Amino acid sequence: MDTSVVLPVEAEGFIQSLQTFSLKEVGSPRWFTQHEYIEKLNMQAILNASTMHDEFVKELLVSHGKIPVLVHEMILIEVWKQRVFPILCQLQDFNPKNTFPLYMVIHHEATVINLLETIMFHKDSCEAADDSVLDLVDYCHRKLTLLASKATRAAVTTRDPHSLTGKAAVSTTEELQVQSAELEFDLSLMAVAVLRHITDHAGSVSIISRLLCTHNMPCVLVQLVHSCPWSCLREGEVEKYINGRWQKIPAEDRLKMTKLDGQVWISLYNLLLREDCQRKYDFNHFNKNQLLKLRGFLTEVLIDQLPNLVELQRFLAHLAVTDPTPPKKELILEQIPEIRNYIVRENSGKWKAIAKYQVKETFNPSESDLRVQAERLAQTYNLDVIESLLPDKPKCGSCGKDAAKRCSRCQGEWYCRRECQVKHWPKHKNACQLVTEATEKIQRELRISTSA
Repeated sequence: MDTSVVLPVEAEGFIQSLQTFSLKEVGSPRWFTQHEYIEKLNMQAILNASTMHDEFVKELLVSHGKIPVLVHEMILIEVWKQRVFPILCQLQDFNPKNTFPLYMVIHHEATVINLLETIMFHKDSCEAADDSVLDLVDYCHRKLTLLASKATRAAVTTRDPHSLTGKAAVSTTEELQVQSAELEFDLSLMAVAVLRHITDHAGSVSIISRLLCTHNMPCVLVQLVHSCPWSCLREGEVEKYINGRWQKIPAEDRLKMTKLDGQVWISLYNLLLREDCQRKYDFNHFNKNQLLKLRGFLTEVLIDQLPNLVELQRFLAHLAVTDPTPPKKELILEQIPEIRNYIVRENSGKWKAIAKYQVKETFNPSESDLRVQAERLAQTYNLDVIESLLPDKPKCGSCGKDAAKRCSRCQGEWYCRRECQVKHWPKHKNACQLVTEATEKIQRELRISTSA
């Protein structure tokens, strides 16, 4: 099946048009057009990578030098969410007729980092990112520190899944704020993968220094191994966050390494075993004691799943009985990340003015503009189109066999036959209700915006 979201010639047009926006322009029609382009490019990049076809999206982003633009746009939304969005939600005249466009702005950060996660697997993408890799390192550090502190995990695991069903008790702004907080967990997990790719390909002294000296990333990763925020015990059942949702793990699979576990361990391997990193890192008393905590996690079961970790195990055994020489103090001209600093500096003292402008001009569109925007968004997020691009056939939620029918209510679970659907219903019932309610909410907002 040769199905595409965008053709190479379309992708090149999209990529050539990518540009940086100011904070004030976030959510504008021009910004939304670029959001759609990036969303489609992201879908196509994932499709190309999963089917191992020609990764033309990655190649075009590299050849046209647009990866720094993606990093800028991701950090722009991060700053908007932290500095402008909270003020916007407190304004008395902020009463949007339709919250779907606002959610798309909040979601844009996830779209961009998802695209970066896909393309940064390749060394030439990291090289093409140029100095923006330093901003990307800082971004990953912010997200991983938040993840290690369990702040993002709390937003996901402590929320009552039925808390928003009493719609009268929850305002649209409160619901948007909850959605934004929940999205932080997914953003942090994608940052784990991006960091791993950076450690795979980091070659410059500035990047290595930023990772090891400025942020002490090995100790952050040790904390992630220890806390494992993508795993939890709920009602006596072990659950792990896999493919965007919490899943119950059978007893026989609880020691299996997840993709996230693997990303963290590979990052540690890269940062601690590379010679240029070892020369740069300060194995002082605190750092040494933190790293030695890893020995308790390096079991035979873990090493069997990722054999390279035996080298890390040997290194830690040697570290336990030695005191490495402190790194030489050298005079180095350190590069400083510029993107976030520039955005914050340029808009310092203007946060409320930007929020007021966006309430009046950006998030209060006319009915005709809403209708056009809703139709374009509905086309971009067409479920049937997205599913037709998946290389693997859907699996039955009950028995795991290839499935051709899906739940008529939520459209999210697949079954091979009626008997499996009936058998699985007690487990699927709650999730089905939540998904159905969320889908109906989006459809209501789309109807409002498309009604004359």
